[in-house]
Order: sequence, then C-alpha cells, then structure tokens
Amino acid sequence: MSYKIKIGSAKVLIIDDEPQITEIVETFLTEAGYKVAVENSPLKAVSKAKEFKPDVVLLDIMMPGSDGYAVCKELKQDPDFANTPIIFLTGKDREDDGGRSFQSGGDMYIKKPFSCERLLEIVNIVLSSMT
Repeated sequence: MSYKIKIGSAKVLIIDDEPQITEIVETFLTEAGYKVAVENSPLKAVSKAKEFKPDVVLLDIMMPGSDGYAVCKELKQDPDFANTPIIFLTGKDREDDGGRSFQSGGDMYIKKPFSCERLLEIVNIVLSSMT
C-alpha cells in the first residue's frame, strides 16, 4: 500500500483453525475499533483475503489441510497482498519456526499464548509503520 492507514479503520483478517482463539481476538480487536474478519479453514484463507482485502493478516502456523507457511506464500505471491503485513501466531516452540515464518513472507512472529493487549500493540505498530 502506498498510503498511511488510519489505524482505527484498518481491516484485520484472522486465520486460525481454533474458533475459541479467533473469537477472543476478533472481539478484542473489534472493541479496539478494527474491522475484523475470521477464517477458520486454511483452505479458504486466500479466497477470504481476496473478498475482505485486509490491511494486516494474523495467521496461525499449525492448521489441518495446509499450514500457515503455505497460506502466507500463496498470499505473498498475489500482487494484491505482496505488501500486506502477515503476523504469524503459533503455539509451536521450535527454534526454526521464526526463520521459516520470515522465509515464507511473514513480517512478525508471536508465540501463543499471548495477551490481547500485546497483540493489539503489535498490530498498531505494524500498521503505523506502513507507508
């Protein structure tokens, strides 16, 4: 994107196969003023992104059917999402996950469990750094 995004009006897409996680994060970010969409199936994630056109994507790594790395690569190959920040959310604890996150096109890596306040802070930072 070639313009500053007004943080309060930004669109956030949450892609995670755990509905309880997406519900909590969706509620918190909505209350913070964001427009939020959720997709619990990694196989439908790219089509949901094309429909919703998010300013930032929160993406789980471990999901059935397709992992977050594959979803991220597919999104980043699409010119419409090449510059869309992707923040990985993961419960995985392996050392190489951070590196794989960046290699697949991710912009940040947040370990679960995380506080919603910290997540909001990171989303705000990522969006405010977009030029």
